[in-house]
Amino acid sequence: MSKKIDFMSSLKDLNEADLKARIQEDELRLKKLEFAHAISPLENPMSIRSLRKDVARLKTVLAQKKSK
Repeated sequence: MSKKIDFMSSLKDLNEADLKARIQEDELRLKKLEFAHAISPLENPMSIRSLRKDVARLKTVLAQKKSK
């Protein structure tokens, strides 16, 4: 649970451009992980789920900043 708290606290001081860049970077990394998992099983397939949740958190923070 502390990983999530650390992740969310690190997002507080990012601006919209940084958030967009981080979202694109993480989405690319997610696609690479999914592709690698399709070819041969990953050692830790739960990393795909956690990365997908991180992308969702980033998008939520970006939407909150846009609405302000």
